[in-house]
Parts: sequence; C-alpha cells; structure tokens
Amino acid sequence: MDGENHLLRRRRAVEAGTFAARLSGLVSTALLVVGWLPLPEGMAADLTVVCLIGVAIMALANVMAVLNYRRPDGPHYDRFSAVQVGCDMLVMIGTVAVFQISSDITTWPGLAIAIVSAAVRLRLRGALISWAVSSLAFAVILTALGDRAVRPEDLPYAIVVHLVVALHAGTQSSAFARQVQQLDAAREALHHQATHDLLTGLPNRASLAEHARPTADASLAVLLLDLNGFKQVNDSYGHAAGDRLLREVAQRLTAVLPETDVAYRLGGDEFVVLSLDAGLDEVTDLAHRIRAAVAAPIDLDGSVVTVGASIGMAGRAAGEPVSLDDLLAEADAAMYRNKHSSQAA
Repeated sequence: MDGENHLLRRRRAVEAGTFAARLSGLVSTALLVVGWLPLPEGMAADLTVVCLIGVAIMALANVMAVLNYRRPDGPHYDRFSAVQVGCDMLVMIGTVAVFQISSDITTWPGLAIAIVSAAVRLRLRGALISWAVSSLAFAVILTALGDRAVRPEDLPYAIVVHLVVALHAGTQSSAFARQVQQLDAAREALHHQATHDLLTGLPNRASLAEHARPTADASLAVLLLDLNGFKQVNDSYGHAAGDRLLREVAQRLTAVLPETDVAYRLGGDEFVVLSLDAGLDEVTDLAHRIRAAVAAPIDLDGSVVTVGASIGMAGRAAGEPVSLDDLLAEADAAMYRNKHSSQAA
C-alpha cells in the first residue's frame, strides 16, 4: 500500500469509512429485529421483513465495499461504487418511509446521508442526482400517505436543505478530487524525473535495480555498451552536438530492442540493456543489431558523423544465484576487452 498513489489511498479510505458506517446500521437493525433495541412509540412491532430487506441491501453494499477496498484500481470500481450509492439511497428512503408511516419522529434529514455518500463517490453530479431522487421519493411518500402524513409541510424544507447539502458536499468532493489528481500528476512527474535520464528519456541508473528486482529468479542477460568516437564528436562539434548524438543513439537502441528488453543510460556515453529470457544466440544477435544501428551515419545539423559501440555481455540462467551487480561487473570487463581489442585492430 505504501506505493499507492493518492487516488487509490482515498478510495480505500472511502470504502473503509462507508463499510464501518453500514456495519453500525446493520448491527442496529439486527438488534431491532431480535428485540434488544426498543421500537419508537407508535411504531409497528412487526417490522421483521422490512428490517431483513434493509440488512440484505446493506450487506450487499458492504460486500462491494470490500471488493473495492481490495482492488481500488480494479475495472469494476466505478460500477460497484454506483451500486453502493443506490443501496444507500434505498436504505435511507426505506427508513424515512417506515418512520414517516409508523411514528411521529422526523427522519427526513437522514436522506442527507445518502446524498453525502453519493457526493464522496460521484462528486457534484452524483450528489445532485441523489438529491433529485431523494426529493422525489420523499414527495411520493407524503403524497401516498395523504392525511396520515406527519408534517407534510416538511417537503419544501427537505428539498432546500438537501439541495444545500448536495451542493456543498458535491463541490467540496469535486475540488478534493481535482487536488488528488494534481498531487498524483506531480508525484508521477517527480518519480519520472528521479528514474529517467533528462537528456535521452531512457530509464537511468536509479531505476535499473528497481526494474531488475522482479526478475531475480529469471534468466537475464546484460549488454553494456560504450560509444567509440563520442569524445571526438564532442571535441569537434561541441557538447550540444554530443547531446543530440546521445539522443539519437537512445532512439536507435529503443527501436531495435524487443518489447521485453529495456535500455538504460548509466551516464556519459554508457548504456546498458537488460534482456529477459534470452538465450546466448538471441543476445549475440541483439548485440550485432545494436552495433549496426549505432554505426549508421548520424546527421548533426548538416555534419554527418559515425560512432561505434563496444559491447560487453554477461548472463545467468533462471534460478542461478548471480546478482545484477555481478552481471554488470562481468559485462563491464567484457566491454573493456572488446574496446581495446577493436582499438588494437
């Protein structure tokens, strides 16, 4: 959970809070059914069926809350959230109807609970929809009761009060959601800057170990390459030209790699490629393709230059207890031998 962004943490908090609130409602309703809580004066004693229906609806909503808590980024999160809002609305409308029919207790303010629940999950639009549904339901309840209605003049007050609740809760929830999105965007931007090379856009040394960690037990090949002739380009054409050359090499590397392989810039003119589940022949062929791609002429604002690549390779079989640092050291030694053998030739 520590690696989750702010949106997922917020979703988990919403699911935990609504689960706890419904659980208290479930317990209270169950105590009414078994007679451990006294019924309000004038309320019908036989409300078992109604209470059980309410318990079933709240239990269904809590099941979805648990699923959403476990998978806050799941494909059904929004759908389960909408169903929970509907369940909360049904329970609160049913509660208000029962109390309005059977007692003189004013319970219509309880509809605000469903409106706030909709605002938290569905923001302003959800709050306004919930307000409209609850207002219509309350009007239907009063109309159906006719002369038996308790304080029918409460309807306009309920509509206005609940509209204020919907607007306030909905706008606050929408504003908070935008803030969460901005925080997550800033978090992702900072993480990208920390784990990627600003010049080439490739992952950097800091992300190398992080990406390799999940492959600790898999077969892995490391190709370490250093550019031949890069210093001469820098000296002859300037550092700006050298930067353009490095960006071009990075693009060529990315273009020739299989989807499962990743290229990194370690610094200067050094790059490394991690190749997963590749055999010796495949890695050797990949090294040839990298050399050919790097050696192709590069146009630097009218000046055509060529550089080469010295490549050192190292690998391990699946399950072999060889660390990434050991592979990098072995590949570095092989690259050093390759560079000096090519210079001697």
